[in-house]
Amino acid sequence: MGSRGPAPTPTAILRANGSWRGDINANEPKPKRGVPKAPFSLKGKAGKAWKFLAPILDEIGVLTVIDGHALARYCVLWARWREAEDFLEKHGTTFAEKNKDGEVIGMKAFPQVKMSLDLAAAILRLEQSFGMSPSARSRIDASINGDEVGLDDFLNSKPGLRIKTG
Repeated sequence: MGSRGPAPTPTAILRANGSWRGDINANEPKPKRGVPKAPFSLKGKAGKAWKFLAPILDEIGVLTVIDGHALARYCVLWARWREAEDFLEKHGTTFAEKNKDGEVIGMKAFPQVKMSLDLAAAILRLEQSFGMSPSARSRIDASINGDEVGLDDFLNSKPGLRIKTG
């Protein structure tokens, strides 16, 4: 049987939140802080998500060199979720189900509806691991100098947009 209760909050997140619990686990492994090397397999929207998020997570002090696979997983899941959402925005959430004579017999949800929901749940778990959920953000001071730009803005931007992270 697995551990009970929610997963413990990483010490780096606790410290960034200013929590007194940030010094409780003196034996917690302390991997080297920094941006891991991006996997070569990250392309398209997933690669852009990495380029956007890695410097920000490093700046707020929650990214270490060992976190590369978890961040890559987040970026891939986010890109897939975005593709499902783009499909749903274009086609809607349902389609007409027809019989062999072409008569409409009911409405069905596109598979992308369930995909989007499942991916959103997995993304949320990873966001919480990196302190990227709305509640975690409210406790972490992750100021970005200059204009704040969201990930969707970054992905839809023209070449040459620069994100200031320090």
